[in-house]
Amino acid sequence: MLYYLFDYLDKQFNIPGAGVFQYISFRALGATVLSLFIAATWGKSIINLLRRKQMGESIRDLGLAGQMEKAGTPTMGGFIILASLLIPVLLFAKLSNVYIVLLLITALWTGGIGFLDDYLKKFKNNKDGLAGRFKIVGQVGLGLIVGITLSFNNNVKIRVYDQPVLSSSLGEVQRYRDIIHPTVTTIPFIKNNEFDYRTLLFGWLPEEYTWVIYTIIAIFIITAISNGANITDGIDGLAAGVSGIIALTLGVLAYLSGNTKFSQYLNIMYIPNSGELVIFCAAFIGACVGFLWYNAYPAQVFMGDTGSLMLGGVIAVVALAIRKEWLIPVMCGIFIVENASVILQVSYFKYTKRKYGEGRRIFLMSPLHHHYQKKGIHEAKIVTRFWIVGIILAILTLATLKLR
Repeated sequence: MLYYLFDYLDKQFNIPGAGVFQYISFRALGATVLSLFIAATWGKSIINLLRRKQMGESIRDLGLAGQMEKAGTPTMGGFIILASLLIPVLLFAKLSNVYIVLLLITALWTGGIGFLDDYLKKFKNNKDGLAGRFKIVGQVGLGLIVGITLSFNNNVKIRVYDQPVLSSSLGEVQRYRDIIHPTVTTIPFIKNNEFDYRTLLFGWLPEEYTWVIYTIIAIFIITAISNGANITDGIDGLAAGVSGIIALTLGVLAYLSGNTKFSQYLNIMYIPNSGELVIFCAAFIGACVGFLWYNAYPAQVFMGDTGSLMLGGVIAVVALAIRKEWLIPVMCGIFIVENASVILQVSYFKYTKRKYGEGRRIFLMSPLHHHYQKKGIHEAKIVTRFWIVGIILAILTLATLKLR
């Protein structure tokens, strides 16, 4: 909204300084500062409101050190993240941008799914919350919206520059062509690192149905990463910290992908208008850091599914929007490993129960962070080490820009 206001003031009245809102860097900085300010000023009020509504977390005794001391800590703190994210984006971003609209829908959609789960647990005394199948239906629905939008919206395109043409009057002129409804994506660690989904089934599927394959992949990614963030949210500061690191990585990739000069220098896909995602990522980082003020050990509030499902959903959609979804196994490695630890634990337990008559376990407890808690490592140390791993994965992700 502020973008349009200052753009109008600049064009109509030529007010000094109004044109600064044209710069992505300035708006990203403003979004970050405002996001931190909202979290810091409103966070305490939201926590007190949750306490008054008796939204304390019910703790199931799993035999973890310090676990029962957290009983009664307010949950549904994801509202702090949502408010700190959405308000700056609405103020500083171009709301006509297809990627911003898609991410606003994603944040509200996944936050809504998480809210229903938390609401049923707290207000309806349903300890299991929203049934898993309904969560999946919601995530599949979002995947359909994202996949179809990125496949058919005319504002979704990539720009390919041809060889420069020399002109005595104009100097060096670069010609380009826009590819509407692109079917290509980025493959890491490969020299010519673009992959076309049309070739995925060796030409068996007609080209006009490529969107079906892409949408199925989008559904899988959104579901996996959203649930991965949800599972990672098990100890104080873990999910918010890891998500902030991933968002910073995505913000850098979005800036490079949306900048003509940097994208050509790095020989990566140039995606017009994707630079606007930097504002969203900046607000996302501010929201995560601001939430950590209250969620760091010992936590004053838990984000609940309202926050964790939203974090994963937004990360997945940003990666899809900038055509970097195949970097997710590296960038979101912690979410994937946490997810895999649960799948492996459950699968192995069921297999050994059928074969030997009693279930056996790979880990002392899943997800993986609880395994380390069972080994007697303090949760603050576990979180710090997971953050360090997240930073290493972020560096490796950015290194793929040159390591081919």
